[in-house]
Amino acid sequence: MKCFHFTSGERRERDDEDGVVSRASKLSWARSLSVASSSVDSTRRSEFDSDSRDLSDSVAFFDFLSQRRANDLRVLTFSELKSATRGFSRALLIGEGGFGCVYRGHLRVPGADDLGSKIDVAIKHIQGHKEWINEVNLLGVVKHPNLVKLVGYCAEDDERGIQRLLVYELMHNKSLEDHLLARMPSVLPWLTRLQIAQDAARGLAYLHEEMDFQLIFRDFKTSNILLDEEYNAKLSDFGLARQGPPEGTGHVSTAVVGTVGYAAPEYVQTGRLTAKSDVWSFGVVLYELITGRRAVERNLPRSEQKLLEWVKPYVSDPKKFHIILDPRLEGQYCIRSAQKLASLANRCLVKHPKSRPKMSEVVEILGNIITEASPQEVAAPQHVNETEETEEETIVETEPAVSTKQGHNCLKKVFDIREIVNLRNKSIGKLDWRNWTPGLVRTS
Repeated sequence: MKCFHFTSGERRERDDEDGVVSRASKLSWARSLSVASSSVDSTRRSEFDSDSRDLSDSVAFFDFLSQRRANDLRVLTFSELKSATRGFSRALLIGEGGFGCVYRGHLRVPGADDLGSKIDVAIKHIQGHKEWINEVNLLGVVKHPNLVKLVGYCAEDDERGIQRLLVYELMHNKSLEDHLLARMPSVLPWLTRLQIAQDAARGLAYLHEEMDFQLIFRDFKTSNILLDEEYNAKLSDFGLARQGPPEGTGHVSTAVVGTVGYAAPEYVQTGRLTAKSDVWSFGVVLYELITGRRAVERNLPRSEQKLLEWVKPYVSDPKKFHIILDPRLEGQYCIRSAQKLASLANRCLVKHPKSRPKMSEVVEILGNIITEASPQEVAAPQHVNETEETEEETIVETEPAVSTKQGHNCLKKVFDIREIVNLRNKSIGKLDWRNWTPGLVRTS
């Protein structure tokens, strides 16, 4: 899988501007944010007018933003956020990304009394002006249970220059990446992984198909899937989100940005961006859920560093499929649902973008997989089979070395009580085990 790199190590984009006319008057939505408008100098305004068209590069889309502008976003001061994070203490640092650091904080919410109440929030200090505008534009008007909620924003000048911050609801269980890479003490159960995949798919389906305008996430990966207290998944980090192609055109021409290992090959090679690029990234994340590995892991042997290349020979062989399953699950999974999830991932990773499914279709398929993966199928411990007949009794012994690795597609030795009785009669009251051979019965 071809990888790509970013200039000077930054994930900043420089979109292709061919055929795009500057619309400074229509971009006033972002600058009309009360604090931002008073703190962005003329140089930065000019830069924004010419470069930041990701979510505001059409008159119709600007009208859409204006009509749906959220009224509950809080305009916060830098001193408020500094106090909420104890001076941006490293002890409260909960994440670092390409666009800045994220801190945990306690923010006071106005209430009926003078003191109000405090809520836990995540405060992101964003380095890029364009990325800050992108997130405010999008999350300020969009509300969906599988998109992280934006509480407020700050853009204020100080001695170090303009400070741009965003305040989100705090997701207590951190990111999917944290769980898959064993940064959290607990292991995500198999059914929880399936439900997280469906939540994330719903978020993408909303952006692609249910908005008045199509939005392409462009940086879909496990670190951008956050989990709340009940492990509901929500998409975050919309700094690279891009408005989809206008009606009648098939793609958006743009510079290649994103994260190595997740970007669709046609986007990397040509810079042509479509919603199906997000579908490819989703397929990569499905394999991360199955294997518990990163899309690209340089610490592994060379043949295993690129996830999609490593899983290829095992996915097509049912006898070897169990090898790629996350060992931390310790056999607690349904092998059939894992195979179906891999099959769905393969559909998302088809070479030709038009052949990949829509995210709404992916949501439906995941729903069927979750329904079929019942808790009884996922449970690893084997149980004794009992019959309702009084004349016979069945005793089952399992071979543990096979059952855990192959997800319960194991061989069982079945002892029929009637055979034992017959042997006892033939051996004059003594059980002659040398003359009896257990049969092997394959169960599914």
